[in-house]
Amino acid sequence: MMNMVICMIKLLIVDDEIKIREMIRKYAQYEGFECDEAFDGLDAVAKALKNDYDCIIMDIMMPELDGFSACRQIRKEKNVPILMLSALGEEYDKIHGFDLGVDDYVVKPFSPKELMMRIKAIVKRVKSVEHDTFEVEGLKIDFSARQVFVDGEIAALSPKEYELLCALVNNRGIAMTREKLLSLVWGYDFFGDDRTLDTHIKLLRRNLKDYSRYLVTLRGVGYRFEKTN
Repeated sequence: MMNMVICMIKLLIVDDEIKIREMIRKYAQYEGFECDEAFDGLDAVAKALKNDYDCIIMDIMMPELDGFSACRQIRKEKNVPILMLSALGEEYDKIHGFDLGVDDYVVKPFSPKELMMRIKAIVKRVKSVEHDTFEVEGLKIDFSARQVFVDGEIAALSPKEYELLCALVNNRGIAMTREKLLSLVWGYDFFGDDRTLDTHIKLLRRNLKDYSRYLVTLRGVGYRFEKTN
């Protein structure tokens, strides 16, 4: 079943360094992925808006249009998952990217095998769509449409924020450890630090507004979704 999913994956590889593109394409094609390439942000936006991709792998530092700006332009039209390649590794850049809706980060130099694992995990999550809704007070989740409503208005959640909220809601009332949430939402053995999870919780709470009170912090453990007074 997994091979059937993998063969359907279509990638857009965006990097101004041809050797990086070639290396990613080599490993991706070995996994059975279909690949397109773009050499800068402008080329990436044009191709992303014209074609349908299952995931975009995009460098941050590029000529003409940087990765963040390209991501912003693509997000205006499409909700395709985006994985950023970063040589910076600074927390600010990660937070900025997550705020724009970036699904994941890989810091250069990276392991091609780990990159393939992350791509598979991202695509698997997106394709695993549920077909019902959850509602409590003014908070509503439409799983089939992958939309969250706060007091009747669509909340601008990033894909990662949405997956994190779903993981907590689907396990509501249960104490979810940091390790469990990282496993459920990121879908692989996470090698980063816990600040990634905390950053997403902070952004999610901001977007849920008054209903952020449902996200209960369990010090030293993790988080729990719980209806509170």
